[in-house]
Amino acid sequence: MAAREPKKHEMPVQPPEIRAHNFDEVALGYNEELALAEAQRCLGCKNKPCMQGCPVNIDIPEFISHIKNNDIEGAYKVISESSSLPAVCGRVCPQELQCEHNCTLGTKMNLEPVGIGRLERYAADYHRVHKNGSTERPAPNGHKVAVIGSGPSGLACAGDLAKKGFAVTVFEALHSAGGVLVYGIPEFRLPKSIVADEVRTLGELGVEIITNVIVGRTITIDELFEQGYEAVFIGTGAGLPNFMNIPGESLCGVYSANEFLTRSNLMKSYLDNAATPIKKGGNVVVVGGGNVAMDAARTALRLGAEHVYIVYRRSFDELPARKEEVEHAKEEGIDFRILCNPVEIVGYHSENDPRDPKNGFVKGVRCIKMELGEPDERGRRRPVEILGSEFEIEADTVIIAIGTSPNPLIKDTTNGLEVNKRGGIVITEEGLTSRENVYAGGDAVTGAATVISAMGAGKTAAKAIYKALCGE
Repeated sequence: MAAREPKKHEMPVQPPEIRAHNFDEVALGYNEELALAEAQRCLGCKNKPCMQGCPVNIDIPEFISHIKNNDIEGAYKVISESSSLPAVCGRVCPQELQCEHNCTLGTKMNLEPVGIGRLERYAADYHRVHKNGSTERPAPNGHKVAVIGSGPSGLACAGDLAKKGFAVTVFEALHSAGGVLVYGIPEFRLPKSIVADEVRTLGELGVEIITNVIVGRTITIDELFEQGYEAVFIGTGAGLPNFMNIPGESLCGVYSANEFLTRSNLMKSYLDNAATPIKKGGNVVVVGGGNVAMDAARTALRLGAEHVYIVYRRSFDELPARKEEVEHAKEEGIDFRILCNPVEIVGYHSENDPRDPKNGFVKGVRCIKMELGEPDERGRRRPVEILGSEFEIEADTVIIAIGTSPNPLIKDTTNGLEVNKRGGIVITEEGLTSRENVYAGGDAVTGAATVISAMGAGKTAAKAIYKALCGE
């Protein structure tokens, strides 16, 4: 066997000093030479361990074999048989924890795994540029299904059902389809033109997307059945932000990461004439250590912040964000304050002038230093406060990025829909809820998770709906 390159071929990126001041995509993608070279690193394992780590079960060795032979359209065809959003997944999936984590190069040969995500992105981007004509629409099977939410789980479910001839209508609460892909993930990590193209492909399959419809307000699930829909899939995500419940969270200049990113990504508040403005500049403190915290911090930097801090209560080893995103944030100058936790958001108050316009606005964050104690129930070492170690960080804006929960609207307006204590919809292994012919998946069930796991849940439900309505 020929010797393998020990490391992945590097992904070309914008230089940090340039990208920190624009919203253009950071990662520039492989060219043909890099893609072919990286594909040659794949062993083509017969038992395909990488597939076991893919929530949507892409035949990874097969699509990479097509790239090896410079058949990029063939590679895209293999990917698209399993994934409705290949250009998205190639950019934002945590491959290092899933397919690449199982790659034989890493598990048995002490080398870096194959850059599976980078190759998936290459194939998808090649198809976007070179495809001819539209996607062939399957023959209708006479069945009608409603999908609530156009995020990853909803689009995956809709795509798989459409490929089997279902008449699928997706109802989206916002004015643009894509869910968290458009309101949550910044342009510099996932260009919105990519999401629009993926949505357009679903439209070519026959999926109808209706925006500005809030199921639970505009229409209920019961009314969807009255309109002739035979099954409903709930993919409404987890858009209810969590807060710390510390003093000062109601001050002006405090945002949830959800609001901050939605204003920037969906409402384009970074534009000078934006209809939905956002606070820019000064010192920004982001609380949290996940991908959303990285997105918020790097967005604030691009909006003109002078200094951006990430405050996280554990160490770098426990940071839940993708390693790549943390490295990019560091390169761009984000200031990580690890092992500390906010105890109060401090507001400005002028005793001399009650009409001072600064009154009621953030002026700082009081934090306390932490140390790691015994592991918690999930095996992570529990952060413990160090008494007397309080300090203050000057801040003009504070962004809370400590997670989200499912919105209770669907639960509150749908009789008989069971949820757990965290507000997640209770489902069977096939995605069926406590209501007949009502299915659910993604963050609405699990709470905030990954794009690809949500897609996997959507595909599972689509398979169950097909079985229930078509008897196969």
